Amino acid sequence: MVRADEYLAWRTHLADLSDEQLETRFWELVDEITDPLIELARTHTSPSIERSVLMRMGIDSPTCNGVVAELDARGLLGHGAGHVVLHCAQQWGVDVRAAAAKLAGGEGWRDVERKWGGRHGA
Repeated sequence: MVRADEYLAWRTHLADLSDEQLETRFWELVDEITDPLIELARTHTSPSIERSVLMRMGIDSPTCNGVVAELDARGLLGHGAGHVVLHCAQQWGVDVRAAAAKLAGGEGWRDVERKWGGRHGA
């Protein structure tokens, strides 16, 4: 079985692009592919899914409940509980369990809303 080498034909529209232009085109295509997935995840999550994500990050159930309830109340659940906790952990220089505990305890929400907005201030 002989496979036709179609690569040379497929790449003709890219042949005259510089490395910088190729990289720009690559990231445009990545955005084109991932944007609908991100929107789907944002609009099709639930508190139980987000608690599950946090539990898989090693966070205990009561802390998960506190973080997710607060995200939901602030209209931020669509950003992903794991994403929010990871962002806070990196910003605060702590591990994800410590960041989640801080959020569940009512601390740090100004930082979260500064990044993502929300329905009301903290």
